[in-house]
Amino acid sequence: MRFLLVFLVVLVLAWRWRVWRETRRRNTPRTKTNTPKSIGMVACHHCGMHVPVHDALAGTLGQYCSVAHRQHCEP
Repeated sequence: MRFLLVFLVVLVLAWRWRVWRETRRRNTPRTKTNTPKSIGMVACHHCGMHVPVHDALAGTLGQYCSVAHRQHCEP
């Protein structure tokens, strides 16, 4: 009979510890994952394709995705 009582006490304590641990895990705010920063995009004046700002070629009429498109639109 004594072993049954000890077993029940251990079982109740284990159950309470598990409930406490789950509620603490749910209430802990999640850390934000490191998302890459967005980069600026511009559309090519000739074909409309979007390219990153640092890869775009500047012209007098706008931004271009390649030298060929800049030469085609600007004489």
